[in-house]
Amino acid sequence: MKRFEWSNLNAAERQAALARPARRRDAEVADVVRRIFDDVEREGEAAVKRWSETIDKRAPQTLALTASIVDTARAKLTREDLEALDIAIDNVTRYHEAIKPEAQEIEIRAGVRCRRLWRPIASCGLYIPGGTAPLFSTLIMLAAPARVAGVRERIVVTPPGRGEIHPMIVAAAAACGIQSLSLVGGAQAIAALTFGAGVPKAEKIFGPGNAYVTEAKRYAAALPGGPLIDVPAGPSELMVIADDSADPRIVAADLLSQAEHDTDAQVVLVATSDAIVSAVARELELQTPTLPRAEIAQASLAQARLIRVRDASEAAGVSNAYAPEHLSLQIANTEPLIAQLNNAGAIFVGAWSAETFGDYVCGPSHVLPTDGAARAWSGVNVASFMKSFVVQEMNEQGARALAPAAARLARLEGLEAHARAADVRVQ
Repeated sequence: MKRFEWSNLNAAERQAALARPARRRDAEVADVVRRIFDDVEREGEAAVKRWSETIDKRAPQTLALTASIVDTARAKLTREDLEALDIAIDNVTRYHEAIKPEAQEIEIRAGVRCRRLWRPIASCGLYIPGGTAPLFSTLIMLAAPARVAGVRERIVVTPPGRGEIHPMIVAAAAACGIQSLSLVGGAQAIAALTFGAGVPKAEKIFGPGNAYVTEAKRYAAALPGGPLIDVPAGPSELMVIADDSADPRIVAADLLSQAEHDTDAQVVLVATSDAIVSAVARELELQTPTLPRAEIAQASLAQARLIRVRDASEAAGVSNAYAPEHLSLQIANTEPLIAQLNNAGAIFVGAWSAETFGDYVCGPSHVLPTDGAARAWSGVNVASFMKSFVVQEMNEQGARALAPAAARLARLEGLEAHARAADVRVQ
């Protein structure tokens, strides 16, 4: 962990202090992704198979979620497991039903009516990470809002793992109305969704992943005619802003909840006193060795930042500069701080609001922008699975009112045919 006194840093040092792990944009990662995409574009499903066998040591396969498969998976889970699954799906569905965008109609002036209509996208690829943990929660956070949006074809891809697929992945997919799972992961899965190689082609690709998956999504979106992507959603990150009112045990527990995700995950503490910085550092040392994924957490903590600031306003400046995926506020007076915050994927307010709740059961999707993308991107929600268009309708009264202005503006741009198309309607 690296410690910094924010007020003592110059501009370059501040930028370095908030830098993400270098491997996230490693040139080697980009090169491998490009090679995978070139191969899949040229050879199709055969290249996806070859890369999967090379990287995952298993060929891709499709698992149809028949009643027998689903019943077998559910039988391996406890009643408490299934109840927790139902709570998560219900809350996510309820939240997105409440925020689903609706058609709007605006009468600009007499005789001029404009409508904004929403439609679901035709197909979406849902990438569910599974390299070191079976993230069935991500399946819920994507498949449930996609179903609320009305997406007809939801294509779920997830790494095959080393053994049998986790029963919660199967149970969660079935509960969200998914008919089959494509067991393929990594950049090759994103390439498969991009070109329709072994899986249906996706109009838009969703889901977080490691550095390779994140780069693959970025690469796919840049291709001519390539798919859209949801957000740049790479390895997890969490910033906690804390003052002396914070419980160091809770702060450390929250930081470790994200550090255990991935060796490339990054956690940042921004604290208003040396005392809370030291107390949290001690708690991290105590709690980390007790974790089953301690080795991953330790590697992540090597990229951790402990930043001392003068006050909450300076903390807000640090947060806005970093633009964290997750931001936890562990301070006594949160509302003035929230008013100063502009860049965050999701904010968790107060000691009771664990980021873990947002990961699983609160309702909003946990697929959020990383790597500073929260400066301009929002997290996934039901509208992410939809598109809108406008319908413009004028009667004679409206046309006569607007034609002179439209024709004059067109001629000022030197577009005579535009002008005549307005004139001919009212001559």
